Amino acid sequence: MSINVDPLTDDEFEELDAFLLSLQCAEDAMTMDVLHGFLTAIVIGPEPVPLSEWLPHVWGSPSSQSPQFQSPEQQERITDLILRFMNEIAVTFDVAPKEFEPLFCEQEWNGRMLTDAEGWAMGFWESVNLRPTAWKPIWSSDMAILMKPLYLLGADDIDEDEVQLVSDPMKAHKLALQIESNILPIRRFWREHQQSGKLQKKSERPDVTGAEPCPCGSGKKFKQCCGNEPTLH
Repeated sequence: MSINVDPLTDDEFEELDAFLLSLQCAEDAMTMDVLHGFLTAIVIGPEPVPLSEWLPHVWGSPSSQSPQFQSPEQQERITDLILRFMNEIAVTFDVAPKEFEPLFCEQEWNGRMLTDAEGWAMGFWESVNLRPTAWKPIWSSDMAILMKPLYLLGADDIDEDEVQLVSDPMKAHKLALQIESNILPIRRFWREHQQSGKLQKKSERPDVTGAEPCPCGSGKKFKQCCGNEPTLH
């Protein structure tokens, strides 16, 4: 399937939104805010997650029925829209990270409009649970505090003594503001973590010449394989 990499137009956003809310999908299929959080975590997280693994989660729980696509063309169309939605997130982080905005909802409470990030955080948290072991380093670092608001709003079960932290919309609103400011530092943590891992791997490379077989076992010459890696700055 050839994927268009252009960002979604307003009409395409509404098309994908309408499909996810339609009777063609299970009741627990992701909504657009949940999907945005889910895809964001995949984009900024510790390691790539293949489409075949994460896409079924968009349609709901493992026991949920798969979407009832009207045709193979519709299935391809919806998949294309989801991938472009994801690509738009990735491009924003690469080109203009400070312009990234989580797709939060709003709710009225006591005459005030408050930010509602629960759905977005739920999506993000579901993505974290795709790779719990890979996400562990951030929990054992001084950046763990940045993940706490995502856990409080996104996890299915939080500790009893933590319920009070999300007990009313105003508290949830404050957590939403924290999430918005924490996303870029979380992304930066993983970029630095990944770079550190690559540099360590490079420093541990056996001393071989360019014409010798690469020790990684690829069968290629070292200079055409691991010896040809770009220098990290």
